[in-house]
Amino acid sequence: MITLYDHPLSPYAQKVKISLREKGLAFETVAPGGLGAGGAQGDFVEASPRAEVPALVDGDVRIFDSTIILEYLDDAYPVPAMLPATPGDRARVRMLEEVMDTHFEAINWGISEIRWFKRAEGTQADTLLAAARTQTEGFFTWLEAQLGEREWFNGKTFGWGDLSVVPYVNGSIGQGNPPVRGSKLSDWLARANARPSVAATLADMAASASATTMPNVAELVEKGLFKREYRDHRLEWMIKSGGIQVVLKGLDRDNIRFAPPFG
Repeated sequence: MITLYDHPLSPYAQKVKISLREKGLAFETVAPGGLGAGGAQGDFVEASPRAEVPALVDGDVRIFDSTIILEYLDDAYPVPAMLPATPGDRARVRMLEEVMDTHFEAINWGISEIRWFKRAEGTQADTLLAAARTQTEGFFTWLEAQLGEREWFNGKTFGWGDLSVVPYVNGSIGQGNPPVRGSKLSDWLARANARPSVAATLADMAASASATTMPNVAELVEKGLFKREYRDHRLEWMIKSGGIQVVLKGLDRDNIRFAPPFG
C-alpha cells in the first residue's frame, strides 16, 4: 500500500492524489503533525527532510517534492501515462507545472497570509490583495493562451498538464478570484472538476474543512505558535507585491519559518 503524507488543502498534495487516482492506485493518507509550528519529526521527516507535504512512501522508496513524486509514479506505474507522448508536449506541460508551482501558488498563499493570518491590515492589506487580483487575472490570460484550442492542457486527454493547473485555479476561486464565466479556462475547469479523480480530491478538502475546528490562526501567528513557511517564491511574492514590512515583522517576531536544516 502506498502511503502519502498529505494535507488536503495543499495544492502540491492534491496534484499527487489526482495522479494516484487517475492511475487507479490504492493509497492511504497520513496527516503529519507539527507542520504549522515547524516541529515535524519522525517517519515523516525521514521521508521529507524539508518537512513539507506531499511525501510518498512506496515499499522501500521514499520521495519528497510533488514533481519528483509525479515522475516516479509515471516511471513505476506507467499505465495510464500522465505525460503526453511527444518530447515537445512533455516539455510544454512541465513548464506549465513549474509556473503554477512557483509563480501562481505564491499568489493564493499570499492572499491567505493577509485574509486568514492577518499579516497586514488597512492600506497595506488592500495593496497586497489588489496586486494578487491583478496577477491572478494576468495568469488566467496566460493560461487561456496555453490551452489554445485544446480540450485539455495535456492535449487530447486529461493528464499531467491538467492536474498541475486544477488545484491552483480552484484555489483562486476559494480566494474570490474565479476565471470569467464562459471563458475557455472556466469551461476547462468545469470539465476537470467533473473527473472522479479531481472530484474526490476536492471532497477530501471539503471534508477536512468541515471536520476541523479552526482556531484563531492570526492570534497563534502573533504569539509565534504557528509559523507559515516563506519558501523562495512566496518570499519573492510578498516583497515584490508590497509586503516587505510583513517579512521584516515576521522575522523580528519569529513567526515565519524557512526550510529546516538537513541532517
